[in-house]
Amino acid sequence: MADYRLSAVLQGHADDVRAVVFPNPGTVMTASRDGTTRVWLLDTSQPPSVDSTISSHGPHFMNAVAYCPPSKEYPQGLIISGGKDIVIEVRQPGTPPDSHAEALLVGHAHNVCALDVDPTGQWIVSGSWDGTARIWKVGKWDCEVNIDDHEGSVWAVMFWDEKTIVTGSADKHIRVFHLDGTLLKTIRGIPDVVRALCRVPANHPSGAQLASATNDGIIRLWTLDGRPRGELHGHDSFIYSLASLPSGELISSGEDRTLRIWKGTDCIQTITHPAISVWGVAACAESGDFVSGASDRIARVFTRDPQRQAAQDVLEAFEESVKLSSIPQQQIGDINKEKLAGPEFLQQKRGTKEGQVVMIREDNGNVTAHQWSTGAQQWINVGTVVDTVGSSGRKKEYLGEDYDYVFDVDIKEGAPPLKLPYNLSQNPYEAATKFLQENELPMTYLDQVANFITTNVRGATIDQSQQDTTPANPGPDPFGTESRYRPGDGAAAASSSYTSPPAATSGPKKLPQTTYLSNKQANLKAIQKKIEELNQELIKDGKKDLSLNPSDLNILHEIIGYLETATTSTPTATATATSQPRSTTVISAGLTLVLRIIMLWPPTHRLPGLDLLRLLAAAETQALAKYRSSTNETIIDMLERSGIFSDSERSNNMMMAVRTFVNLFETVEGRDLMKEKFDMIYPLTSHIQHKEILLINRNLVTSFTTMMINYSVFYTTSYTSGTTTKERLEHVTRAIIPPLQKIIRSPASDSEIIYRCLVAIGTLLHFSDLETGKWALYSSRNENVEHINGGKGLGVLSDAKKIREKFKQPRITDVVGEIEELAKSKFPKK
Repeated sequence: MADYRLSAVLQGHADDVRAVVFPNPGTVMTASRDGTTRVWLLDTSQPPSVDSTISSHGPHFMNAVAYCPPSKEYPQGLIISGGKDIVIEVRQPGTPPDSHAEALLVGHAHNVCALDVDPTGQWIVSGSWDGTARIWKVGKWDCEVNIDDHEGSVWAVMFWDEKTIVTGSADKHIRVFHLDGTLLKTIRGIPDVVRALCRVPANHPSGAQLASATNDGIIRLWTLDGRPRGELHGHDSFIYSLASLPSGELISSGEDRTLRIWKGTDCIQTITHPAISVWGVAACAESGDFVSGASDRIARVFTRDPQRQAAQDVLEAFEESVKLSSIPQQQIGDINKEKLAGPEFLQQKRGTKEGQVVMIREDNGNVTAHQWSTGAQQWINVGTVVDTVGSSGRKKEYLGEDYDYVFDVDIKEGAPPLKLPYNLSQNPYEAATKFLQENELPMTYLDQVANFITTNVRGATIDQSQQDTTPANPGPDPFGTESRYRPGDGAAAASSSYTSPPAATSGPKKLPQTTYLSNKQANLKAIQKKIEELNQELIKDGKKDLSLNPSDLNILHEIIGYLETATTSTPTATATATSQPRSTTVISAGLTLVLRIIMLWPPTHRLPGLDLLRLLAAAETQALAKYRSSTNETIIDMLERSGIFSDSERSNNMMMAVRTFVNLFETVEGRDLMKEKFDMIYPLTSHIQHKEILLINRNLVTSFTTMMINYSVFYTTSYTSGTTTKERLEHVTRAIIPPLQKIIRSPASDSEIIYRCLVAIGTLLHFSDLETGKWALYSSRNENVEHINGGKGLGVLSDAKKIREKFKQPRITDVVGEIEELAKSKFPKK
């Protein structure tokens, strides 16, 4: 069978092409980090030509794209895309990018990183960094099933057939589900995170039904019931994408710059790209061609059909770009130039397998990499090995290892900077993930840290000296106020989610928590579009009296503009009573409009209004906390009266309301209101501790535990400042701890929820009196609190020991250790 050769170059994106689909021979769809999805039309001319249009664009990068086949309702089919803005957008291919989307699917709490459509075109499945997979009904556009069985990000989702869904997760498990969300099988024992999945063709000689790819560079073949059927070895780094060809072969792409075609368990062709990462690959079921998307901002179509191959000059340009690409020496490993063969080796020796790479010492002293092509029966130059550390070869040492860069990251004023080591051979996202995990920083900073790395190592070339790793422009500020990345400058102040993030036991203590947490991430344009779409629905349904008129829509536009400015400008470290809003008129009119949506619109239409309320709570304005209705109701009174907290069918509405409570702690006025309404909020939200809620909406429970952290910070700091009495602190402690214990004892609670519960409890215990401390640690008697193994009346200390056995994460074992030490030193049991 002939080798694949380049057919078309799809050039137009301004950043990495992260995902691709190839629904028919004439159409390719791509999603990019530049925030756009594009539709590429391939004609049948020889050589092929390409025309592209932008389908959608937004302010945040895209991670995933899928295609829903044509139907009676949607004769052109549908493009489904998702990314950092957490909203899944559904569009008909022919609609202009500035027009309204067919639907906006709201539900995920973090990056949407995987999408697929079932073979019948009736269902969509999505995967997210929030640890869930969601199933959506095409045309209805509601989330029918929320699958939260995972203990890590859901990197891959796939419809194996119209009733069976498979997911791959960062928790190193593959799970098989029925369409209704029932877990059918968990495949365990995988040594690394699962990045990609694909359906194995029925004629595959292994008898496998499913293929998975992981960070260890191995493709594993499975049956649906979890039996291993083989492994494919060849990649040298992470594998990001898998696809199956109509010929029965498999395709894979990854971080080693290659795309590989597999027949059975053998690699029969390797296509090296002039890029660091080949992010995605997709095959056309009709033609057998496939498309790749890479970090050089280009998508490429490959074919076996000579009639569809690119012009000769295009083929030669591609080969030359691969030849001229630079390969960091760290990606290859240690090289002794003196022992390398010269160019004559390439003429004298044949390769032993497809994709084999040899290093050659050229006459000018450079080292080049050459890859064996079985089809061409020759060595192909795939780049020059470069020492980007400089001609001196010197690196930076950190913890006994050498790195190209070791950046200083300032987290907290007065505290030493954290070290961020990085080698050019690494994936910036993997280095950023490792840095955040090791220092127990929130994963919401992942993109900023990765972008910082990319920005400050960009342009590294042969003989470039890296002796000074201080960048001229330190890049974006992922930690908020004056906490910009400044290598070598220790003057930044902290505004991160946790006061003492380092995980090392010798580092600062995690307890007590002293800073407030917030939830400010949002796609304001998507919220605006959703409100406008729902408003049109009200008009069509004959509810014009509830709808927004043109003047109202202008106010909506203005408040969106205000919030965009408020959330992108540098805030002050702590909002004070003297904080003045940018435009009192805009905020007042916008708040009135938002409350109208929340109080008068049908419950099914309220979510985007609640989302805006959450963001107004976090903005530097007193308006929300000081708002009083004509009957002297506060915003909390109105949320209680709206019925949101008794509407169990729409838990996302409740989640947004709780996030509003969380964000109210951002201002002095908001904290005063939350203090005033504690005895209302506590019973209003207490049912969130129930296991049923945890199973339905993990994000709601996470928001609730975050609110409890903020309450613990507020009452302990106000107690130490003398504005809260000892009696009040003990009352709050005895109210907060039992529901948090119930959440801890639920088998459905994940590590993030457990950690937040422990931080809230530990913070309160630091300032508790002897009686309350012993009650919490050793008894916590409450008829609604049951121990994980049955029985009642066991305290936090018993829970902590079981948590340490179940969760091995350093941050959890550290905070458990602090609670145990607190019990021993302050509340000894006699």
